[in-house]
Amino acid sequence: MESYTTKITVKQEHLDQLHHVNNIQYVAWVQDIAITHWEKAVTESINNSYFWVLLQHSITYKKPAFLDDIIEVKTFIKSAKGVRSIRCVEFYNAETQILLATSDSNWCLFNTESKKPTRITEGIINCFN
Repeated sequence: MESYTTKITVKQEHLDQLHHVNNIQYVAWVQDIAITHWEKAVTESINNSYFWVLLQHSITYKKPAFLDDIIEVKTFIKSAKGVRSIRCVEFYNAETQILLATSDSNWCLFNTESKKPTRITEGIINCFN
């Protein structure tokens, strides 16, 4: 499936006591890029009809990032079956292309009206191809 990429400049508020990007900041960035990718890919009608709930999240940290580093964040859908989707996110130093961290997260699609899990439609899948 088609990927989505954005860049983030590391700011002071992203840092921990060791002066590198706080681990929890990566979690926020995973969520932010997932939302942005979804909103850019789907129609307004789809966006108003469905929402995602995070079921499971995993991050592997490989290298630190520091103040003023530019991080390239890439996300893509690894799989989408039934009501669940696996989303991958990769964080790279934009200058060196060194991989900083990876994330896999398991999401469940819900119907906005019923508030119940719902199967991922072909229409939704097509938005990401």
